[in-house]
Amino acid sequence: MKKIVVHTGAGPDRVLVEERESLDRPDIELRQPGRCGTPEAVLEAVRDADVALCGAEPYTDAVFAGAPKLKMVIRYGVGVDTIDLDAATQHGVVVGYLPDFCIDEVANHALMLLLACAKKVRLLDEALRQEGWAASKALLIPMGAITQETVGLIAFGNIARAMAKRCQAVGMQVIACDPFVAPEVFAEAGVEAVSLEELAARSDYVSCHLPLSPKTKGFLTAEFFDRMKPSAYFINTSRGGVVKEADLIAVLQEKRIAGAGLDVFEVEPMAPGHPLLSMPHVTLTPHCASYADSTMETQRRRIGRDALKVLEGGLPDFVANPAVLDHRRT
Repeated sequence: MKKIVVHTGAGPDRVLVEERESLDRPDIELRQPGRCGTPEAVLEAVRDADVALCGAEPYTDAVFAGAPKLKMVIRYGVGVDTIDLDAATQHGVVVGYLPDFCIDEVANHALMLLLACAKKVRLLDEALRQEGWAASKALLIPMGAITQETVGLIAFGNIARAMAKRCQAVGMQVIACDPFVAPEVFAEAGVEAVSLEELAARSDYVSCHLPLSPKTKGFLTAEFFDRMKPSAYFINTSRGGVVKEADLIAVLQEKRIAGAGLDVFEVEPMAPGHPLLSMPHVTLTPHCASYADSTMETQRRRIGRDALKVLEGGLPDFVANPAVLDHRRT
């Protein structure tokens, strides 16, 4: 009997070249029902699957309960916020992911957004094209020096640590808030550990690297933004859901902070007419910080290899719910 792998996030016309390097075998059937946007659609797709490959589709308790053969769902990337980890663990389903994926790319993107904000790249470019040289030059003041300015990192995981190195390389002072990181980790990185309140008050740039979870959803609110300097910028390349977006929009509209560089949003894709789209002091990118051709190819290849490992009775390289390992489905 063939083992069934289902991709719940890829359209039927997507070739899945790298994944098929591992999965194109006579005893494996790889199905592509299309993007499954609801738990009901996910369940219908994976009901008889052995392994599921997913992007941001919702994997709920009902999905795991209704798919008795499912041994693993593996997420393309770092975040597993659309997967109910407790439910997966309860039902014996391993959740695979790639926590070491795109560290450099996201850190580079975060630094790019910081520098674009600091040097007013969007404002200067638009004014130069539309109004001319003098109008563009008139926008220079005020502008910080970057070197010796302070960047505050919210969370201090892999990407934030890579961001710290990049900021230090351009002469910035780096502070960070993460109560789950040991003091020696901060010391080794040359980063000062501070409270969230102190980070907001001292930072010229705040870069958010929080994972999205029930505890961090809507974590950054008006209370935080009101503590920031009026000259400061907010950068987010983590998840839009960690920010109470209405509060951020309000402080930006009222110019209570200088601006923002955002790659992620509370609802994606952004709706036409979204308030952030009309703000010239906000630099936006479409949740693409992790993207590089070679990185994505490697990611897809690893997903295929991890799926094959599980089909052969093994485990993926990284397990998001390690408590499942003593009673996982086999």
